[in-house]
Amino acid sequence: MAKVELNKVTKRFGKQTAVSEATLSANDGELLVLVGPSGCGKTTLLRMIAGLEEITDGELLIDGVRANELSPSARGIAMVFQSYALYPHKSVYENMSFGLKLAKVPKQEIEARVQAAAKVLRIDHLLPQSPARLSGGQRQRVAIGRAITRKPKVFLFDEPLSNLDAALRVEMRVEFARLHQELSATMIYVTHDQIEAMTLADRIAVFSAGKIEQVGPPLELYHHPKNLFVAGFLGSPRMNFLAAKVVSRSESQAAVELSGGATVTVAVDGQRLEAGEPVTVGIRPENLHPGSEGRNALPVVVRQAERTGDATVLYTALREGSELLTCRVPGSLTVASQKPLFLRVDEAALHVFNAQGDALSLRRGTMN
Repeated sequence: MAKVELNKVTKRFGKQTAVSEATLSANDGELLVLVGPSGCGKTTLLRMIAGLEEITDGELLIDGVRANELSPSARGIAMVFQSYALYPHKSVYENMSFGLKLAKVPKQEIEARVQAAAKVLRIDHLLPQSPARLSGGQRQRVAIGRAITRKPKVFLFDEPLSNLDAALRVEMRVEFARLHQELSATMIYVTHDQIEAMTLADRIAVFSAGKIEQVGPPLELYHHPKNLFVAGFLGSPRMNFLAAKVVSRSESQAAVELSGGATVTVAVDGQRLEAGEPVTVGIRPENLHPGSEGRNALPVVVRQAERTGDATVLYTALREGSELLTCRVPGSLTVASQKPLFLRVDEAALHVFNAQGDALSLRRGTMN
């Protein structure tokens, strides 16, 4: 396998910058996930690594060798696309062996590689079949198998599960995790699905408007987002954001007043704040708990309750203001719509962001 390094890689299409000075690495044997909304530049970056798009500025290194000018075939990379791109008139075996035949690999070696890849992917019994007779998940396995037979240094995946239904996506996420463990391969995986990113990645790189916002292990990004964008993008339901202002501050904490009048204390770098300064307070739905009136309790009205079985998602509004709060509670809890309720705030889990959207909250331990 190999390490992939990008040093200030930029891609421009005319006057439009699709990727801006991306500095990132995928370590040997790592599964790195690039995640972000549609049009943020993550697929463009993947295509530059593959050699399908020219790099405007910056440098790409694969296993320590500059790859900017190398042809796609010389980079030791295999790419699996969103579409399966299988030959409908060829069998599964022929689809998986086609590239090896073009490369004039000896027949016995082709047989060994195809059989080994099919066994890893649990599709060896499908080798004689036509792709038309396969399910979506089986076709995706064939496309991955075709990549495995090439024995690449790096695997690139561009939204490989987006064409599958919900049940198959879950199944294939498990298969991807197993495959990565068995192959110990360097993989770079692009998706807009945060669940895929959180469950598959060794590390996640969050993209927004062509820039890398934050890179780190999934739980590191979830519990310690660098800014408002990362905080709002990772998590379902998304983090609640409330307008507030600083009432008082010290070296390690600050008292902030929400627009509805409630005051909460948060662990922040108080030296970076001034009294009266506007801030945004963030709190995840799982850190709000139904309770009674008192300290750290926010008065709300339940607008809607969505019951999913094991949990219920409450959409509420502050009684004194217009801010909306989403709260996730146990499914056994019965809450009626349009009824008043108090939500107790877990102050230790609060996040604070300044006017520029940068996180000020102090780290409460390291999450891996």
